[in-house]
Amino acid sequence: MKYTTFGKTGLNVSQLALGTGNFGTRWGYGADPEVSKAIFNNYAEAGGNFIDGADVYQFGESEELLGTLLEGRRENFVLATKYARGVQPDANRLVTGNSRKAMVASVEASLKRLKTDRIDLYWVHWPDDVTPAEEIVRGFEDLARAGKIIYAGLSNFPAWRLSRAVTLSEFRNAVPIAAAQFEHSLVHREPEADLFPASHALGLGVVTWSPLGGGMLTGKYRKGEKGRAEGFGGNVFQPENSEQRTRVLDTVMDIANELGVSPGQVAIAWSGTHGSVPIIGPRSVEQLLDNLGALSVELTHEQIQRLDTVSSTAPSTPARTATPWSAKPFRVVA
Repeated sequence: MKYTTFGKTGLNVSQLALGTGNFGTRWGYGADPEVSKAIFNNYAEAGGNFIDGADVYQFGESEELLGTLLEGRRENFVLATKYARGVQPDANRLVTGNSRKAMVASVEASLKRLKTDRIDLYWVHWPDDVTPAEEIVRGFEDLARAGKIIYAGLSNFPAWRLSRAVTLSEFRNAVPIAAAQFEHSLVHREPEADLFPASHALGLGVVTWSPLGGGMLTGKYRKGEKGRAEGFGGNVFQPENSEQRTRVLDTVMDIANELGVSPGQVAIAWSGTHGSVPIIGPRSVEQLLDNLGALSVELTHEQIQRLDTVSSTAPSTPARTATPWSAKPFRVVA
């Protein structure tokens, strides 16, 4: 595993971050504690040191498992987690959203589940379109001064909100907004219109999620597998629902055959060419090992150009920033 300096910070993070949305089974879909442990240990043995979680993942079970897995080796990892959606599907309105109250309540609860005294990178998971940037910046500053967090980041925020928050934190000499996180893959390239340029111009560390399009780019759904197409109620999934997406997947599979690797490895390798740290979110050790195999994939200039061309979007297409705040959080699938 190679490492990269994360934005303008002094952190050296691994090429791939480990997403832990599949750590636990409270959503009715995920990895039990033993499988989660095996995934974590294999990632660590491969040199991975960047863990990305959230309080809502598996209704808190993911953070609980991480707290146990990190015991005795906490300083070996950059630990990131998020708040905004509430841990439970019926969470009280005062502990959801982006307010300082929700932020403080959420960070205290996450620290207990994670069995640690601070979070290395604390994300606002989704914008609530209500809380002003000034309040978010002030909340981050309070947590940093209290030693509860080290770095702050915004996840799934539009470029203009991201830029405003970064500027406010700089103007007020508050804890910097150090990172941005958003969806990006061969079937979701809209962030290249504004989020990537804004993040790079502002010197932010960039983390991207769903490099496999929710698994679509592995080609497994053509074989009748269900996976995230049904496992998360269809959330975090990009269907093969257009001629262009079919051409994209065909091209990914052609290049995989040329290189003797899996389609998923091609998709992750391509994602890593954009100056971000892609998040992988395996549900099994087999999936993890396949994902890690992308680290040894070397795409030629011609192959990258083919992938860029077949997946290109209109230059004027604005970035789709996030699932609308009104969307329901993940619920257990019967």
